[in-house]
Amino acid sequence: MFAYYTSPIGIIELRANDKALTHLYFTSEEKALNFTNQQPSNNILLAAIEQLQQYFAGARRSFDLPLAPQGTPFQQQVWQALQTINYGETQSYAWLAQKINNIKAVRAVGAANGANPISIIIPCHRVIGKNGTLTGYAGGLPRKEKLLTLESTNLASTYSESNN
Repeated sequence: MFAYYTSPIGIIELRANDKALTHLYFTSEEKALNFTNQQPSNNILLAAIEQLQQYFAGARRSFDLPLAPQGTPFQQQVWQALQTINYGETQSYAWLAQKINNIKAVRAVGAANGANPISIIIPCHRVIGKNGTLTGYAGGLPRKEKLLTLESTNLASTYSESNN
């Protein structure tokens, strides 16, 4: 089962089975055009779209969805570690390699990060180069920058509201 969601930074294709979300990635407008008026009947897809709307509106910082990304045991380990990076924070590939207790696997961690089939929700956009530069993102670096800006802006506004 699949659905499309038009986000502020592009069209997202979501895929799910009866139990969990399996894919979330950016797709072309042409691919989604024939399906944009179809309402998904799968509860997981409906919940994912609702939570994405909340995320882009600045009202959600974490996702509460059953996930079932398919990958190797190493990829699964990296994707689990990605989910420990908090909203509005960034970490390096070296940090991620250390987090999975394999400091020599920085390049493999980068490859696993790039193979993440459920972007945004498994926040691969929060991984940057050790020197602070934006590096690789399957959705493109402009989208990665917009996601990081969205999160840092929402954190800043929450901080300023709580100090008034």
